[in-house]
Amino acid sequence: MNQIAEARIAANAVAVNFTLDGEAVAAHVHPARRLSETLREEFGCKDVKIGCNAGDCGACTVLLDGEPVCSCTTASAQANGRAVETLRGLVDTDAVAKGLAEAFQRHGAAQCGICTPGIIVTATALLRSCTQLNETVVQDALGGVLCRCTGYRKIIDAILDAGGALERPATLTDGGVGAAIARIDGLAKVMGREAFGDDVAPNDAWSLRVVRSPYPHAAFAFGDLKAWRDANPGVELVLTAKDIPGKNCFGVIPPFADQPVFAEKVARFRGEAVAAVVGEANAIAALDLECFPIGWEERKPAMTVAEALLPEAAVLHGNRAGNVMCSGFVKRGDVEAGFTAADIVIEGDFSTAFVEHAYIEPEAGYAIRIGNRLEIYGCTQAPFMDRDSMAEIMGLSPEAVRVVPSACGGGFGSKLDLSIQPYIGLAAWLTNRPVRMAYSRTESMQSTTKRHPSEITIRIGATRDGKITALEFNGDFNTGAYASWGPTVANRVPVHASGPYLIENYRARSRAIHTHCPPSGAFRGFGVPQAAMAQESLLDELALKLGMDRLELRLLNALDNGQPTVTGQIFDKGVGIGACLEALQPAWDRAGPEAKDRNAEAERSGSPLRWGIGIASGWYGCGNTSLPNPSIIKAGIRADGTIVLHQGATDIGQGSNTVIAQIFATALGVPVSACMLVGPDTYLTPDAGKTSASRQTYVSGNAARLCGEALRTQILRLGNVSGDAEIKIDNGVIRLADGEVRRTVHLGEALPADADGYVLVAEESYDPPTRPLDENGQGHPYAVFGYAAQLVELSVDMALGTVKLRKFTAAHDVGRAINPLLIEGQIQGGIAQGVGFALMEEFVPGRTENLHDYLIPTFGDIPPVETLIVEVEDGHGPYGAKGLGEHVLIPTAPAILNAIRDAAGVRIHHLPATPAKVMAAIRAAVKN
Repeated sequence: MNQIAEARIAANAVAVNFTLDGEAVAAHVHPARRLSETLREEFGCKDVKIGCNAGDCGACTVLLDGEPVCSCTTASAQANGRAVETLRGLVDTDAVAKGLAEAFQRHGAAQCGICTPGIIVTATALLRSCTQLNETVVQDALGGVLCRCTGYRKIIDAILDAGGALERPATLTDGGVGAAIARIDGLAKVMGREAFGDDVAPNDAWSLRVVRSPYPHAAFAFGDLKAWRDANPGVELVLTAKDIPGKNCFGVIPPFADQPVFAEKVARFRGEAVAAVVGEANAIAALDLECFPIGWEERKPAMTVAEALLPEAAVLHGNRAGNVMCSGFVKRGDVEAGFTAADIVIEGDFSTAFVEHAYIEPEAGYAIRIGNRLEIYGCTQAPFMDRDSMAEIMGLSPEAVRVVPSACGGGFGSKLDLSIQPYIGLAAWLTNRPVRMAYSRTESMQSTTKRHPSEITIRIGATRDGKITALEFNGDFNTGAYASWGPTVANRVPVHASGPYLIENYRARSRAIHTHCPPSGAFRGFGVPQAAMAQESLLDELALKLGMDRLELRLLNALDNGQPTVTGQIFDKGVGIGACLEALQPAWDRAGPEAKDRNAEAERSGSPLRWGIGIASGWYGCGNTSLPNPSIIKAGIRADGTIVLHQGATDIGQGSNTVIAQIFATALGVPVSACMLVGPDTYLTPDAGKTSASRQTYVSGNAARLCGEALRTQILRLGNVSGDAEIKIDNGVIRLADGEVRRTVHLGEALPADADGYVLVAEESYDPPTRPLDENGQGHPYAVFGYAAQLVELSVDMALGTVKLRKFTAAHDVGRAINPLLIEGQIQGGIAQGVGFALMEEFVPGRTENLHDYLIPTFGDIPPVETLIVEVEDGHGPYGAKGLGEHVLIPTAPAILNAIRDAAGVRIHHLPATPAKVMAAIRAAVKN
């Protein structure tokens, strides 16, 4: 710290004395300093997580004299003379907190884990109060803590279990494929010991802040940067585009990699980076960047697709066709002939808004230069992609860049793109000092990718008996200022816009269009949820027009084995949509009559509530669309018998650490607990590909299966036993049992160790078999599809337009359930995000850049979810397994819209279906 900064702090600092987790402590800090900062920076309480610094998310919750408070909105002076308790201290000494931690493991209630400290701390206060527990009590007590991964239901169950108000589930096992085992990384999360992006930097790291455009479209010019730097003691470096040693450009799709690290002369969206300042932490934190020497010339932006397509609109990238970045197209059969053959044709227009990922962990990490190597530590979904992009930016070879992911507090697609990495990497390289950065919540929401807004028209033709004869789809997607994953969305949507149905005459077009908005990128579904919202909504309207049962219509048209998809691909096995729909039949038969009875009673009593049920289907291709998509997994056995699994697939809460370990252990023939995990690190683990597109269980899982089998073959060969032999490895000895035959192999004596210390080692890869799409979109884009169908029961208040969700029944074909406990958690979490997409979430640049104005579902918004695990074995997946993460939220929004239509008699065409929109539709229907 520089002397001036030290003097300023000393002049305003006071002694704050309090008890921290049972020990007396003292800090000399500014009295108004956030308690969260004091706890983290002065006392190393990294289990106190920072998600918003505004009291909106509750991740930083601690107990102050036994009461839960947001430490980010509590001044340090408020703790003076009082007792502060954090998660780490509680689980070490408090029986209630320990019980909660154990229950969270039993129920799989911690997924990514970033919100877990705040939740367990708050729940500890609830259980200490001895309040009689029920679901409503838990929801009310925990309402101030947000979670984006779990869907809340597992958390509620865990708290009720710990409080003795719920029967304890069956004991978890140590089994392999098919077993409900606890997350192997879960204990660190529930104990507050997991290290996330903002927890890993060394204490002496310098800090960095980015200067960003306040306008969506503006030219700019810098003033005297050197004079400004010299006038601000503690500022060591000011970075701009001229400081980039390699390419001032990054992106994820090589032909469309177009986003600069620092904009040059023109900013194309609000929040775009134009410069960065680096220096001592206190000095950088104290800066007023409003005084940064830069002049702006605001220009007219094109914020919507319609504005971007006007002839007079500014063209964001001159090397493209106006503002149309790219397009996708799939055509099968003769769509016009199909409509001619139809007895009924129905069409509609639909649209969706920007949706923010809203993970509770903002982007964070640090970088350090070690000789001629650059090392980057922080949250990411794609370490090898980060490595290769950073190598280009820095003008280095990929081998000169090491990326070590921290724990990732949610990602959902947005952490596939670079965020902090170029800035901290460049600063660390130039200063030869470790440099850290953590985005503020506003900064994260301003500058990172969003779900694409969409504008869709769709037309469906069918015969009187309900057989679909033709479907035409046209979708425009607002891809924002830069490409990100826009090309993937444009290409994936036409493949999926048919839904999981047999449609012989089909034509689908999509376009990704540039605007002066934040880049739109990957978000759990890559455009398929938007398409499904339109297609499944219109399918319901078709059923109503035909007077058909809505489930029956879907079953009639459901795709089956041996039938071509709209790209002409035929699967001999594994098509599970029919099984999913059939699984919903009992719930459908129950819920329909119940809704009618409730509505009849509401009419008699004068209640404004109307009940409805909705259903929707979905499908999703696992992995990249018609592109290479390999994963590599490595494992070795040391002389002492330790089995080490090098698992490079980033776990962002979905459970890949556990699932891939289960697959590997099953293939090798040992318990999961016998395997030691080495997590993602571009120097230590081979490339398991990015965590996206529901590919890790399928693709990396297959690589893990092959790796386990290869290592097993080596062991069996050593003992000269058959493939059915049992393997036990302990204390450097392999014991093999093959019927009556027993063999013993002493590893240290039998084999020399390699450079990594392994006496046996295997490395295997898997790349899904796909074929490129031709000019009409015909081909084999994915080797595996997953299937889903969901039923929702809800009520609509006809006087207010409010929607109350009552229950979900979700049937998901996972091929083979590798871990049923994690599957349930994924389904509940995906549904919760689908609920937000359907009912409340809409990001508006400049207006909803925090978690107060941008609403995501809370504990009280998600109803019970009945999970129906369907297993229609796939021919390619490991042990028949398919991916799941993306599939889950695809049917959720259309099921909700269809239930609103059933309850209120109105069709919502634009998401989110806020109370104002629902009420406007009800009034319009009454007026007409």
